Amino acid sequence: MNEIHAHLTVCAAEAARVTRAVTPERLDTPSACADWTVRELADHLVLYTAHGLEHRALRTELPEETVRRSFTAEPDWPERYAAQLDRALAAWAEPEAWEGEVDLGGTPIAAPEIASLLVKELALHGWDLAVSTGGHFTVPEDTAAFLLDVVERYAEVFRQYEGFAAPVPVPADADAFTRALALSGRTPRG
Repeated sequence: MNEIHAHLTVCAAEAARVTRAVTPERLDTPSACADWTVRELADHLVLYTAHGLEHRALRTELPEETVRRSFTAEPDWPERYAAQLDRALAAWAEPEAWEGEVDLGGTPIAAPEIASLLVKELALHGWDLAVSTGGHFTVPEDTAAFLLDVVERYAEVFRQYEGFAAPVPVPADADAFTRALALSGRTPRG
């Protein structure tokens, strides 16, 4: 397996762990993401990091019924999410998933770069869900360093589309994960 797939696997396992800790009574409370409830954040996470992860590898469109689906309406949604993540990781385990480009909204992007952006999606939104529900999201230092590199390369683009807020100051000696969170406009919590 390649390095990016290893980071996808680490972040997917942590995101699955975080979702299993979300209790039903938390779903309709505010999340760490402005204007989103925990339910909306969790549905976004499931859609783009599990279903989107698989569809990007397969070069297929997300079906409209999947885009409109409320995953968290199903009582066993965390287990379904974990199973879908496994299918997505299996799709990215195929060598052809890493070849060529993936169309991202009319812009062709090299498959490894798409996978790198999916690491970012898993880690940042997984962290959002964790802090929104009183939990934590942790990754090893090598995954954190990889994430920081992706965030550094794309921060300004994401800010243009309001996907990231303004950077948050952190100490110069902050670890890579904390710096990635801060650069994406998230306020790291100790």
